[in-house]
Amino acid sequence: QVQLVESGGGLVQAGGSLRLSCVASGSIWYVNAMGWYRQAPGKQRELVADITRGGTTNYADSAKGRFTISRDNAKNTVYLQMNSLKPEDTAVYYCMSTITTATRVGQNYWGQGTQVTVSS
Repeated sequence: QVQLVESGGGLVQAGGSLRLSCVASGSIWYVNAMGWYRQAPGKQRELVADITRGGTTNYADSAKGRFTISRDNAKNTVYLQMNSLKPEDTAVYYCMSTITTATRVGQNYWGQGTQVTVSS
């Protein structure tokens, strides 16, 4: 069984910063891509940023220049540093990871989500 647990969300004023963390645990053989998605009320879930095991990153246009994704492969952990936050960044942020276990190859797993609220 695999679990992804996010932390670091909260309430912040516009222009502030937050750092999200997500740890993958369980019977993991291999962690490939890791990423962050978000879902605002009434909107579809969207990609914020993702990162390959080798460190290649990809960002949504809305995140470029403000957010930085990174990972620690030894700890099966992915981070999202969010700076210059805007009210439109308010959403539930979800961690996603592509993981291989003894019984499943390249399965996508999701965390439970962490709320980020940016006040104006």
